[in-house]
Amino acid sequence: MAKRRSNGEGTVRRRPDGRWEGRIIAGHKDNGKPIYRSVFAPTQKELTEKLRVLIRQYQGVELGENSRVTLGEWLDIWLRRKEKSLRESTAELYRSTIRHHIVPHLGTKMLSQITPIHLQSLYASLLQSGRVSGGGLSNATVRKVHMLLHEAFADAVREKRLAENPTLDAVPPKVERKEMPVLQREQIEKLLAQTNGDALWHDFFTTELMTGLRRGEICALRWEDYSEDGCLHVCRSVRCKSGRPILGEPKTDGGKRTILLPMSVKNLMDKRKETAVSDWIFPHPKDDSMPLPPSSAYHKLKSLLRKAGLPDMRFHDLRHTFSTTAAAAGVDPKTLPALLGHTKASFSLDVYTSMTDDMKVHAQTVVGNFITDVFGKELKPWQEEEKRAKEV
Repeated sequence: MAKRRSNGEGTVRRRPDGRWEGRIIAGHKDNGKPIYRSVFAPTQKELTEKLRVLIRQYQGVELGENSRVTLGEWLDIWLRRKEKSLRESTAELYRSTIRHHIVPHLGTKMLSQITPIHLQSLYASLLQSGRVSGGGLSNATVRKVHMLLHEAFADAVREKRLAENPTLDAVPPKVERKEMPVLQREQIEKLLAQTNGDALWHDFFTTELMTGLRRGEICALRWEDYSEDGCLHVCRSVRCKSGRPILGEPKTDGGKRTILLPMSVKNLMDKRKETAVSDWIFPHPKDDSMPLPPSSAYHKLKSLLRKAGLPDMRFHDLRHTFSTTAAAAGVDPKTLPALLGHTKASFSLDVYTSMTDDMKVHAQTVVGNFITDVFGKELKPWQEEEKRAKEV
């Protein structure tokens, strides 16, 4: 027979199989019936400690009927709400992560039954054999799985579907910070030498190295985004799906920005505009009614690196090359994030809004001067940069 304890201390009983069970009321269904949570132990002494932990865990919690869902069901509900505020590419990444890495392991388990031990087991399994094509996932990828679950469980706690977030006591694998590759001056020369005779790719990679735009941002530039005073207005990004371009907002809140181009790139743009036959600054090579696909830029970079005998790198590393070059040249640390369209916790909104036009001019002037040796012969007159900067 169950032994009733003082109010709020739960109920203890010995089951027919000999185990001891402690049970508390954690909430109520819509019809008023109680929602129970239980713990089990082989002895009453062991049960007592487990029951104390359970009571502390659910203290002040009032679960509702919506707590009776599996992890898979909750992630489906959660993502349908969440994806309204996500970029489509991010939403698709979340869907893929849930479908391939979480649901096969824990999808049928009740949301309230997921423990840190289950999560540690999931991480270990993904590290060993998480790839759909075989092999294990990287530490960084498994850590992203952890962060997705952390956010989903946190929302479940806020909705009173859970008492505690189990990810708080789960330890994801550590990610070692790798040094990002940066092109040196002579390497930039080798890379651009491979584009000689190809106006599209020469202008494209020159602009990228002098602005640090994201791949989707530079591919989405239209002539309406370029003004006669040499300003480039970054206001959209592009990605491709099934071969068709899909335009969207820049990656971050700070992504919409205006960049004052160095005189060298302004000259390049002015010359390019004279013979433009498309609304896109960098159009698709086979259909100038469409923008250059970001995937084409990626594959072209890989090809150029191979032909130039340079180390392999990501397209994003060109952006890192720009930021490193700018920082080394003395660009103000308050200015650089705004040029790159970054939104980070370490850079508050008032930092962006307090950035002056003079700071922008100084930033692009010093970057331009730093790599004059690389572009000077073909992108003259560099001597006019200081004069133009003062006029602005």
